[in-house]
Amino acid sequence: MINTIIFDFGDVLINTDKATTIQTLKKLGLKEWNTDLSKLTERFEKGKITEAKFLSGFQKHIPNASLDDIRSAWRKFIADFPLKRLEFLQNISNNYRLFILSNADMIHVDEFEYQAGSSFFGDFYRCFEKVYYSFEIGKRTPDSEAFSYVINKHDLSPKRTLFVDDKLENIEAAKALGLKVWHLKVGEEDVTELFSKKIIRV
Repeated sequence: MINTIIFDFGDVLINTDKATTIQTLKKLGLKEWNTDLSKLTERFEKGKITEAKFLSGFQKHIPNASLDDIRSAWRKFIADFPLKRLEFLQNISNNYRLFILSNADMIHVDEFEYQAGSSFFGDFYRCFEKVYYSFEIGKRTPDSEAFSYVINKHDLSPKRTLFVDDKLENIEAAKALGLKVWHLKVGEEDVTELFSKKIIRV
């Protein structure tokens, strides 16, 4: 029986808006997303580079944009956080061990906390035994070491742990380590349907 749930953050709990982010960056002069930007983003998500180095690295691809312009565009990735999802987490937090494991960078986390306000994000964080953002632990999914870090840190049983994510590569990595999984389909499913869809049977 499942006694632990590990949630991804973006598009599982909080909504994101990648399209607006890309549109805004293109208005600033970005021609297309490329491998260099993907590598830069991964390093930033792992906390391997500072915010300043991340933004200046981005600026090389859009030299006419200021660092503030780039930061502002990057913050647009964070959208709304439906209240029903917070209430859902609060309702199940007494019956399950809850964790977050997310490839989040510091700009996105700061934007979430700014938009949500201290009362909301305080209530949110209290639902979890521990929140793991990749930039804080230096590991990101789908690397197995990210999952193992949480499992070993809290002595979790993979077969009694459910991992919820919207990205197939992360789901497959978790499944390979023996975790139960729910590949949530964004726009078609909502995390609040966890029990009505019988992902977890009670």
